[in-house]
Amino acid sequence: MFTYERLDIEGLYLITPQIFSDDRGFFTETYKRSEFFDNGIRKDFVQDNLSRSVKNVLRGLHYQEGDYAQGKLVRCTKGEIFDVAVDIRQGSKTFGKWFGVILSEENRKLFYIPEGFAHGFYTISDIAELSYKCTSEYHGPADRGIIWNDPDINITWPSMNPILSQKDLQLPRLNVM
Repeated sequence: MFTYERLDIEGLYLITPQIFSDDRGFFTETYKRSEFFDNGIRKDFVQDNLSRSVKNVLRGLHYQEGDYAQGKLVRCTKGEIFDVAVDIRQGSKTFGKWFGVILSEENRKLFYIPEGFAHGFYTISDIAELSYKCTSEYHGPADRGIIWNDPDINITWPSMNPILSQKDLQLPRLNVM
């Protein structure tokens, strides 16, 4: 059982799973197709990814274009991250707007990001592991991104001195005007 919170940007959901705890530990469902479908998330996930990052690493903002666009169901299984989605849907009333949320192994929240969004995250804890399901398989030629500090998007990251890959340092601006 999950609680679904529709966010201010259409299509984004923050999902809280029910946790069953006792002195042995806990159990939770992290995805249940029928329940997600009943709550408006009618997507099939075809690829699962696991990412591990050290403190101050920022990955993103990434997306795939065209037929390879990916929706993502993101959760942090170890540590803590600041997770961000940016609306890049042409014609959307929230084009260029972003939403950020803390995901952690403690709060166990899931963040659903549909196709048409760029995604990135910043590692707050010493180490963080991110597990996410995707609605489309990775396809290198469709891989795109937006520079993390695009002034037109103006994301309030936890730090303005992140550790970035060479690839992410060279990403273009969104050009929201």
